[in-house]
Amino acid sequence: MSDCIFCKIVNGDIPCDKIYENENVIAFKDIQPQAPVHVLVIPKEHIESLNDIDENLDIIKDIHLAINKIVKEYNIDRDGYRVVNNCGKQGGQTVNHLHYHVLGGRNLNWPPG
Repeated sequence: MSDCIFCKIVNGDIPCDKIYENENVIAFKDIQPQAPVHVLVIPKEHIESLNDIDENLDIIKDIHLAINKIVKEYNIDRDGYRVVNNCGKQGGQTVNHLHYHVLGGRNLNWPPG
């Protein structure tokens, strides 16, 4: 999708601080981190939200395998971390491209605030 910021990152049109990539997924540091570790994990294919995943279930596996590698690389797998997917406007989704936030490196309160 030509106007999607995440598609532009995937295509290399917008730079990012990439920390992981495979044939289906890319992960990069969030530009407005909410924790010492704040990584976004996205599919390379444009999928608008989790509501549109019906025919792309394998991408969920790829995303979660990437998250598993990332939390181990950042050593947050032992003390804990949070994985967040915002879906839709009321769910807090601000970029209409499926993405997961991986947050860690500090105590994460609930509800977030």
